[in-house]
Amino acid sequence: MMQVLDTESAAMPAPVPPPVSSARPQMTADLMARTGLDEAMLERLVHGFYDRVRADALLGPVFAERIDDWGPHLERMVEFWSSVALMTGRYHGAPMPKHLPLPVAAEHFVRWLELFRLTAGEVCPPAGADWVIERAERIATSIHMNIETARDRDGRAAPPTPSEPERLS
Repeated sequence: MMQVLDTESAAMPAPVPPPVSSARPQMTADLMARTGLDEAMLERLVHGFYDRVRADALLGPVFAERIDDWGPHLERMVEFWSSVALMTGRYHGAPMPKHLPLPVAAEHFVRWLELFRLTAGEVCPPAGADWVIERAERIATSIHMNIETARDRDGRAAPPTPSEPERLS
C-alpha cells in the first residue's frame, strides 16, 4: 500500500536569515530579535528610501549634482544603516565631511526625515521602524547642527529658515 504525504498540513520550517557579519555578534542578534530588522530589510529600506529621495523635487537635485554612480553609494548606506541599526560595525567612514559643504537647510532635513519615516513604516515591522526612525532623527539633528555651526564659524550666514522647527522631527 502506498502512503501519501500530506504536504499541506506539514509545517514548513521558517526561513533562516543569512548570517550577519558583526563586530558585536551578541548585540546584533539581540537587536535583530528585538526589532525584527535584518540585513535584507535594511537593504530594502535604504534602496526604497533613496528611490524616493532621487524622485523628490527638493532633495533629488542635491543628490543628482553629487552622485553619478548610485551602486557604491547605496552599498555604503546599507553598511552605514547596518552599523547604526544593528551595531554591526560594518561602516567605516566619516559622514560629516561629506555633508558640511552641501547646500542644505532645515527644510531639507525635514523632508529627508519625512521620506525616511514613510519608507521605514512600509518596509520595517513597527518596532524596527521606531528603532531606525529614532536613529535617523538623531543623525539628521546632529548633521544639521554641525552644518550650521560650520557655516557660523566660517563667517557665512546660515540660510534663512522661517519655519524651522526647534527639533528636526
